Amino acid sequence: MREVDTVINFDAFEGGVEYGGLRNKSEIRILVCYLLSRIEEPISKQQLADSLTGVGLVNYFEINEAVDALLALGAVETVTHNERQCLTVSENGREIASTLEEKLTKSIREKAVNAAMTLLLQARRERENKIETEKREGGYFVTFTMYGFSEEILKITLFAADSMQARMLEEGFLKDPVGLYSQTIDRLINNKDSSNKKEKP
Repeated sequence: MREVDTVINFDAFEGGVEYGGLRNKSEIRILVCYLLSRIEEPISKQQLADSLTGVGLVNYFEINEAVDALLALGAVETVTHNERQCLTVSENGREIASTLEEKLTKSIREKAVNAAMTLLLQARRERENKIETEKREGGYFVTFTMYGFSEEILKITLFAADSMQARMLEEGFLKDPVGLYSQTIDRLINNKDSSNKKEKP
């Protein structure tokens, strides 16, 4: 009897799923409803899949199958957000998440929400900031432009020796553009204060 139960419980593909991840179709659907009910904005199907597979919680094909099934049931709906088709949870889906979320461990719930929020934050930063990479002789010029209230508030160009370094610069900027802006302002102001002190007799 125990062997039969095990087969029933683990009915989803396991490829790419790490230890502690989900291997049950029903639990994957619950997780989708729970996640969509917890994040602040609609998320695309690809972003949802990337966030959950990226941390090894579910199999890529299983998450897409779960979304399709939930759309058919009306637990998940599609909306247009930032000029792309995205997913949002319906009242039916919220009820599923509220009633059945305890079937998921706390660590899985937290891991899923954190992964999705990180992906959404990065997407928002990519929309709000601009990166241009230009190949030049001997390397690349990477130009970062940061916007605030629709105006450019920071524009800086850095040289990268190769494409790998250019990509690392891009990722570093997107990770914390506000931090870069604050540190630049702070460094310039502190340098000015230091120069003034040295000039005093």
